[in-house]
Amino acid sequence: MRADGPPAPLRADGPPAPAPLSGWGRFPVLPAHRAAPADTQAAAALLRRQGEGIAPRGLGRAYGDAALPPATGLGLAVETARLDRFVSFDPGTGVLVAESGVSLGEIATALLPRGWFPAVVPGTRFVSLGGAIAADVHGKNHHAPGGGSFGDHVEWVELMGADGALTRLAPGDPGFAETCGGMGLTGFITRAAIRLRRVESGWLRQETVRAANLDAAMDLIEASDGWTHASAWIDCLSTGRELGRSILYRAEDAGYEELDATCKLDRWALKAQEKSLGPPPDLIPGFALNLITMRAFNALYWAGGGRAERRGPALVDWGKCFHPLDAVLGWNRIYGRRGFVQFQCALPPETARKGLRAMLETTSAAGQGSFLAVLKALGEGREGPSLSFPRRGWTLALDFPATPRAFFVIERLHRLTADHGGRVYLAKDARMTAAEFAATEPRAPAFRASPARARAFATALARRLDL
Repeated sequence: MRADGPPAPLRADGPPAPAPLSGWGRFPVLPAHRAAPADTQAAAALLRRQGEGIAPRGLGRAYGDAALPPATGLGLAVETARLDRFVSFDPGTGVLVAESGVSLGEIATALLPRGWFPAVVPGTRFVSLGGAIAADVHGKNHHAPGGGSFGDHVEWVELMGADGALTRLAPGDPGFAETCGGMGLTGFITRAAIRLRRVESGWLRQETVRAANLDAAMDLIEASDGWTHASAWIDCLSTGRELGRSILYRAEDAGYEELDATCKLDRWALKAQEKSLGPPPDLIPGFALNLITMRAFNALYWAGGGRAERRGPALVDWGKCFHPLDAVLGWNRIYGRRGFVQFQCALPPETARKGLRAMLETTSAAGQGSFLAVLKALGEGREGPSLSFPRRGWTLALDFPATPRAFFVIERLHRLTADHGGRVYLAKDARMTAAEFAATEPRAPAFRASPARARAFATALARRLDL
């Protein structure tokens, strides 16, 4: 069975047969039992029967092993794909109650025509509501008023324990903070209530600005405080005075009166989301992604940013602005069958420039460039016992093919993260050791000791990091 195939059906005489399973990065691939309950009653019966080694899993968009059972083969991935019902919506307040398997894209397409959109969206719309809460995802507006991370917009979350019992948690309740960013280790999320934000259309005014190097890019982002959404693509193979040359994209919601005639015909930009390419073939050889092809891609992408230093603003649909990679379904296949790993760190403002420069120098010198290198500014984060990733400062994300040479580079990047007082994004991680995690996450002991940490819930990530 393919690593990204459907779950095996439940057998009357025991758990589903084990099959290879991976995250979005297709690395690592582990043998796993899987089940997808059709409703909360079925989920309760399943959890009670399993008892331990429960790994909650949404739509499989965590990059590494955050939604995989431990490799012992005794655990069970309990998927929320069939828990995908909308429960209620208040058009006056924008509060939606939905089951945890509903995707953010489904929320957007259902409620945009009523003038509402998720307050925070990550780089893909194919993320489940439960997964967005468990990873406390962030978007391009974390630094802006009304932005923050996904947990900042949760009214309450319903958790199911290993005994099948349900508990509703709201902000301020014991366990709520640990659940938002808890990577599924506090229980199985069944439903949640979230606040959406009002919009007048599904279009945004986007401006494109080129930056000659890392310092120029960070200066531009700092000068973009008045823009709600901002992120930069980085050419991580550039060197010397061009180290970290970037293309900054910053955007604002477009009002209805700002739309041209064509956009008004598709006011909510729903037709625009139908335009996507099929997945690339699963036969791309590893040697096709080498230093030469990456340099060529980065040079073309840089040139595509426009000959002028500034271009725009232009109207773009919400998919192109927030989820550009979703235009290629199954884009994770471009790295071939070996898969890929992502490194994403958050550094505090006082050390970020020095730390990011060292990371880009390390990556460029090793010839391990990334097609998908993204830089963003972050606002205030969630502290306390939570393992939520965002913190005030800067975040850098880099994708690498899953090769021994790339693993060596990532190890050095983990060391640089610790040296500069940063942390690593658990929803993207597949390589960090328990020692590296301890060096970058001082909140881990409090989370590990919290009563909210449900020991029956275990993932390969939790075992790897001693959580």
